[in-house]
Amino acid sequence: MASLLIVFIVIKSLPPLLSWFVLDASDKVLGRLATKIADRIRGKDKPSFTPHTDGGDYVIVVNAEKVKVTGSKFTDKKYYTHSLYPGGLKTRTFKDLNEQNPEKIIENAVKGMLPKNKLRKEIIKKLKVFKGPDHDHESQKPINWNPTI
Repeated sequence: MASLLIVFIVIKSLPPLLSWFVLDASDKVLGRLATKIADRIRGKDKPSFTPHTDGGDYVIVVNAEKVKVTGSKFTDKKYYTHSLYPGGLKTRTFKDLNEQNPEKIIENAVKGMLPKNKLRKEIIKKLKVFKGPDHDHESQKPINWNPTI
């Protein structure tokens, strides 16, 4: 029985070249946007990608409250949190969460698309989400990124 051997070349002597990208989430579909962001912060778009290292870029998302969902998810989609006490289940709809804390919507969508291991905690730190068109990372000189969605 033949097996397939996959080899990843790791260059440890060079530090990863990390860039900063700014993305406008206005009128973009949530799931399609989240997949592009997850690939960028994980580093899957680079030729030096290795699954066990953190070599992705930083992504700044602005206008998080203007993200779109398809179908009837705007009123029907629910987000659950539990306090770990009996009866501690809290349910919020997409509409309520979009009014109160729209940053959490994009963060939860991207976090769900990352690998479920210790590296996820480090990768998700590269995502910065802001409500409105302004952000706090002008000193990093981010590049405008407009992926085809």
